[in-house]
Amino acid sequence: MRGGPLAALFAALLLVAGCDAGTSPIIGTPTTTGPAPPSTGPPTALAPPAGASPTAVPSGTTGQFSATDIAWLQLTVAMAERLLPMLDLVPDRTADPAWRRLATRIETSERAHLTRSRRLLTDSGAPVVNPHEGHDMPGMITAAELTALRSATGQQFHHRLAGHLRAHLTQSVRLATAEQRVGAHPATTALAAVVVRDDTADLDQLDHLHRPSTSSPRQPRA
Repeated sequence: MRGGPLAALFAALLLVAGCDAGTSPIIGTPTTTGPAPPSTGPPTALAPPAGASPTAVPSGTTGQFSATDIAWLQLTVAMAERLLPMLDLVPDRTADPAWRRLATRIETSERAHLTRSRRLLTDSGAPVVNPHEGHDMPGMITAAELTALRSATGQQFHHRLAGHLRAHLTQSVRLATAEQRVGAHPATTALAAVVVRDDTADLDQLDHLHRPSTSSPRQPRA
């Protein structure tokens, strides 16, 4: 069933994954500090970005885009665009075939997800620009961390890479699971199901190579 606690979960995940309070164009209700007040009714709907057409019907599919669909697609694009430069480092920073295979596997999935997300955003009528450009969110490697990764070698590189990959994949699965359950547009929720499947499998492969530790960088907040 759509709505209820699942909708509230997705709204909370967007707030966790979002930019600083009040800066994200996706969240329709201003954020405040401190605990949220008790809910007295249905969760507040996410407002579409300026210029978006949340009810546009894409060619070849059925159903309409909701603001939640658009918000998730924009986050998916933003996260993928931040991850790919990190994966590009792997061939030059490690000769380990297992790490190279994992990086290739994840890159293939991410590029496929990114292509489909961009196509769905175009179909929705949402702006092509990335509203999260320059914002650091859970699951995203920062510019400083990318610089540090470029200078790492050997086990230090593997350890840093594993931490950043785990943070990205964990956050991606959380957001896609929520979209899969509360989104409105069939093709978008279908993509979310693919993201959950692929990223969960990639997390399993990552755990075979590198077990998580408390010192791994930037684990997403629960």
